[in-house]
Amino acid sequence: MKKKKPLNFAIIGAGMVGTAIGFLLKKAGHPVVAVADLFPEHIKRAKNFIGAPGFQNPARAAEMAECLLITTPDDRIESVCAQIVSASSVRGKKVFHMSGAGGLDLLDSAFRAGAAVASIHPLQSFSSIESAIQNIPGSYFGVTASKGAKKISTDIVRDLRGIPLYIKPEQKPLYHAAACIASNYLVSLMSVVEAIYLSIGFSEKDARKAYLPLVYGSLKNIERQGCTSALTGPIARGDSGTIQKHIEAMVRHLPDHSSLYANMGMTAVKLARQKGTLNAAQAKDITELLKGVQKLLKGVQHEYTH
Repeated sequence: MKKKKPLNFAIIGAGMVGTAIGFLLKKAGHPVVAVADLFPEHIKRAKNFIGAPGFQNPARAAEMAECLLITTPDDRIESVCAQIVSASSVRGKKVFHMSGAGGLDLLDSAFRAGAAVASIHPLQSFSSIESAIQNIPGSYFGVTASKGAKKISTDIVRDLRGIPLYIKPEQKPLYHAAACIASNYLVSLMSVVEAIYLSIGFSEKDARKAYLPLVYGSLKNIERQGCTSALTGPIARGDSGTIQKHIEAMVRHLPDHSSLYANMGMTAVKLARQKGTLNAAQAKDITELLKGVQKLLKGVQHEYTH
């Protein structure tokens, strides 16, 4: 089989993801010939990982490469792309961004100037460059590409040892919303779990030791069986008495989190009905309890203000 010709890249935006992607592209045999970022400290950090020359002017970096990977914050992608196009030629080049929610319209100035454009978004969470380098291989990438850019986008994702997942432009906001719920909101949900345990005297360390095995077990069940079959607990059992106790305790001691408990409970009721462990009468009873949380909250607020 004929070996693919390496592509040379400029990384425009040397944050965590851009630096990690640059490192992995270089490891896969694609030269990273330039890096650009507004902050000198980011350029210096990227050089430690990639070894490429750095510029604060993105057009200087762009003119050195055939593939431009714009990894700035989402709100700056469109303006940075336009800045590059106004200062250098992109005709015949490939221009990519890595926004999860943004469409190809963010690269419209490059497309009109003769570039092929695409978005490749790693469906992964990164808290550091090192974790990004470790977690990107094996991850799915949302790929949205203009005509002439789908194959090269797929090749790049596979060279990063990722798995391409093709997303239509109009689907991107929903695709990314799901990713945020799966990652960011999971972290937020765990912070609520910690807050509850802290309120009864646990330390943060002990709280995590207590709940993380439960979380890992639930994730394994989802992986093996899917969400519906993995649902357990009082709503799945139709145990309205336990739900009543939860609600009363939450409203009394942690009112700020009571609405979250009720809203997630409504989703659990639907899952339990799908699973077949909750009959219609039980679902109605529990739904009424969950809907009553707002009324109880108002009662508690009235109690404290009089």
